[in-house]
Amino acid sequence: MNTSIIIGAVIFVAVVLFWLIMSYNGFVKLKNSVEEAFATMDVFLKKRYDLIPNLVETVKGYASHEKDTLENVTDARNVTRRAATRNERIAGEHALTQTLGTLFAVSENYPDLKANTNFLDLQRQLQRVEEDIANSRKFYNALVKMMNTRVQMFPSNLVAKMFHFTRQPLFEVETGEERENVKVQF
Repeated sequence: MNTSIIIGAVIFVAVVLFWLIMSYNGFVKLKNSVEEAFATMDVFLKKRYDLIPNLVETVKGYASHEKDTLENVTDARNVTRRAATRNERIAGEHALTQTLGTLFAVSENYPDLKANTNFLDLQRQLQRVEEDIANSRKFYNALVKMMNTRVQMFPSNLVAKMFHFTRQPLFEVETGEERENVKVQF
């Protein structure tokens, strides 16, 4: 009888230990996937940052009295690049997206600018990068959702607390202007 209790206890401990190891490894894998997804999105965000000065310079030549709009775009770009945390970065990206919207709204008032091939090429490039960012954002958010679900659900939440795995921020569209349809006229 004592032998079967000892064997049962050893099997129970082995199963719990195996589950603990598998759960921990699952969290590590998800954490690394979330970081990789954010880094991938960061590549597209850098492409966007690199396009913005060219776009601003092109608009400047046609709309020199729109100084505030151009400065706001440049400032938003710089603030986002200096963000120290992922949450600051996400907030900065929202601000940058909104200021880019105002830049394109300004361009609507300048028919010569809208016909400029350099401006149109930059606009197309930015549109492609924005699509890549949107796809990267979807992938990142899907991984974050999986991570956050595991962090919150029982019994994996016990492992999360034990090893300090925490919820990650989603890269969501903020309420307001960014959620509204963009009006594009040609």
